Amino acid sequence: PASSPQFLRKTLLMPHVDSLVYDLEDSVTPLKKEEARRNLCSFLGDSDDSKFARQAGYIKSEVAVRINAVGTQWCEGDLREVLKIPELKTLVVPKVNSPPDLKFVVDAIQHHRPQSPAFGAPINILALIESALALSSLSAICKCSPEHLQGLIFAAEDFALDLSITRTPSLSEFLYARSAIVMEARAHKLDDVIDLVCTEYKGPDSSRRLEAECENGRRMGFTGKQCIHPSQVDIVQRTFAPSNDELSWAVRLLVAEPKAEKGGRGAWTLDGKMIDAPVIGRARRLVERAKACGIDLEALEETWKGQEPE
Repeated sequence: PASSPQFLRKTLLMPHVDSLVYDLEDSVTPLKKEEARRNLCSFLGDSDDSKFARQAGYIKSEVAVRINAVGTQWCEGDLREVLKIPELKTLVVPKVNSPPDLKFVVDAIQHHRPQSPAFGAPINILALIESALALSSLSAICKCSPEHLQGLIFAAEDFALDLSITRTPSLSEFLYARSAIVMEARAHKLDDVIDLVCTEYKGPDSSRRLEAECENGRRMGFTGKQCIHPSQVDIVQRTFAPSNDELSWAVRLLVAEPKAEKGGRGAWTLDGKMIDAPVIGRARRLVERAKACGIDLEALEETWKGQEPE
């Protein structure tokens, strides 16, 4: 929450994460909205903390800001001010119910984002899917702004409120919504599809619950998960990264694949299982994800360099 200078400073000591999301929306009370915006712009702008962090290389993660929803009294001011922050890479847009919500944000980017080398690449957008209306408009939302829309995030708590759903540990009540979000994100070639928050982060069962949710989300096709506390980061990163067993399988397959192709075999076997083009594609995706996670595959490639197709 950007309303807390203490929490802002704590982000300088955060473990490495893909994206640090500074919040101006639900974690900030209405009376603190303007103050939170000023705090954030100062912290990421010309404050001594920010200058020191940049010089020391502490802020290595993608800097993102969750603005207030389109249509609220704070949204336009949020966009006008945060788009002046050079380090800003991504806008997290809540309560995206239809394409006009995204179009409003894109128009603001074009109007308020300074055009200079100091501001780098175009701003990415992550759209929060939080309602029945949003779910019914997914395809149109995904098509709306291909130059800016990077991915979708499932916001389970607001979605449950909108549909009068009771959240359970199994998450079965969200199965349709989560499947639809993954499907539309993949169909429209969005890079990121981020799963729901695990709200339990304290207590004896919190780690087990988080790991189970991560495994479930990864199996469904999500590429990552929102964290609300630093204690969740290690489990999320470990679970969404390929395991050693998965990478050994992928490396063996990709070592054997050109040998099978050279022998004119479009389908072959490994460990008694058929290998064809879709399976090879999955192995390549695992290797790509491992590299994105900073995993060194050199030792595995050396170990399995003699692998032959069966």
